[in-house]
Amino acid sequence: MGEGVSVCCPSCGSRHTLTASVYPCACGAPVTPTLPGDARVETVTRRAWADEWVTVRCTACAREDQWPRPEVGCPCGAMLRIAVEPVTPDTAAGEPAPERPASEPPTAGHPAHIPLPRTAASPRPGFRPVTIRTAQDAVTTAALYLRWLGFKSVVESVEPGEPTAPGSSMPGSGTPGVGLRGPDVVAQVDPTTGPASLRSVECLWLNGMNASATSVYFSLAGYADDARARADDLRLPLFVLDLTGAPQPVNGPADELVSSGT
Repeated sequence: MGEGVSVCCPSCGSRHTLTASVYPCACGAPVTPTLPGDARVETVTRRAWADEWVTVRCTACAREDQWPRPEVGCPCGAMLRIAVEPVTPDTAAGEPAPERPASEPPTAGHPAHIPLPRTAASPRPGFRPVTIRTAQDAVTTAALYLRWLGFKSVVESVEPGEPTAPGSSMPGSGTPGVGLRGPDVVAQVDPTTGPASLRSVECLWLNGMNASATSVYFSLAGYADDARARADDLRLPLFVLDLTGAPQPVNGPADELVSSGT
């Protein structure tokens, strides 16, 4: 975890320590929002997607990305949030930080390949596709494909008690599709006719990071350009589900996942 600041709940007066989480930049360096100790504390009364994220600059490569805004819950029921220091044009040294070359290879903090689980078969037999006629067929195909890759005990993930977002069959996700989960993997299957969004990709990545598991996305209609670019940055494998039932990798991390993992 990152730095912590003491905050006072406006509702009941209790004091709490609000700590910013540390996240991995695409270059492999840890990044965390800077929490000012004198900022005004806000009580979160409504949720809006734009308010859930804050821009943070990596001190190693100067890359700016959106990360979850720090919050802390009070026992009285209030959710507390404080403003974070905004990103300024210059670095602490007063000079713009050099851009990290796009061709630079991943650092030690960001592996050069996505390792397969130890249960993966070697050599792997050919995948037997299942024709996709319904949304459930897409989910079944993705689950079979993950098991074929070597991820065991893959099942649909259902969290009891969470509300289902309108138009979504995945409880509590707020994004279209169905979730799959195994001991080493978290996956999203989007059987809708629209390309998967940036938000969906980032939500899946955060779920995988929280579970310390590999994140994998399957979509029938492909991906929005910004979603695909973000998945490349996050090293998140993307697959398109062919109606013949053969998932096709559409980015480098997906190709690596299908490979031997070495």
